[in-house]
Amino acid sequence: MLSQAQKKQLKGLANTLDIKYQIGKCEITDNVLSVLDKGLTAHELIKVDVMKSVVTPIMELALDLSSSLHAEVVQVVGRVIVLYRPNKDKPKIKLVKN
Repeated sequence: MLSQAQKKQLKGLANTLDIKYQIGKCEITDNVLSVLDKGLTAHELIKVDVMKSVVTPIMELALDLSSSLHAEVVQVVGRVIVLYRPNKDKPKIKLVKN
């Protein structure tokens, strides 16, 4: 569980990120989970754009993704979900202490 200070830090880092991942009308598939898992392993912090064709509520989709990927939802802004999962082998982001 991330503290408020850690979420604030990650939100600041997410502002500079480009959106590299999208979820379309097929919503959450094994292929989407595989791509997002690789992205989280490589970058730790990713932005996911949810297309307008997705009918599932964004917050529900964010929670489903976080539980499937063992990641934390940093924030949901509009149709963009920011996810964080630390890399256990080679951490790139050093979080502030509580």
